[in-house]
Amino acid sequence: MVATGGTDALEPLLRDDFVHHKPDSTSSTKTEWLADVRAVPIDRLRVEILHLLADGDHVVLSTRRWLDGGGPGVAAVDIWRLEDGLITEAWELVEPLADVAANLAWWRTDAA
Repeated sequence: MVATGGTDALEPLLRDDFVHHKPDSTSSTKTEWLADVRAVPIDRLRVEILHLLADGDHVVLSTRRWLDGGGPGVAAVDIWRLEDGLITEAWELVEPLADVAANLAWWRTDAA
């Protein structure tokens, strides 16, 4: 997807009943998630893969992502659950790299 600048190769990897679980406890369908992905300027997206782990039917990918000329970027963790060789569920956690230091002490009441 990143190499070609398009999402055409992504769609057949997702089951029709694919669900993307969002951190705010909402979810999106295959169609909704693909629309969100297509809105990303993929031709400007750069991705550094930091870790790739697989165990049973789950795959976890840790990346750093940024847009050419677009600031420090984000750290992301994607978790995918596979069924019958296709991605059936996904979870994605994204943290702006500029906010990392502040978020390391999220539990402190005196943190500014």
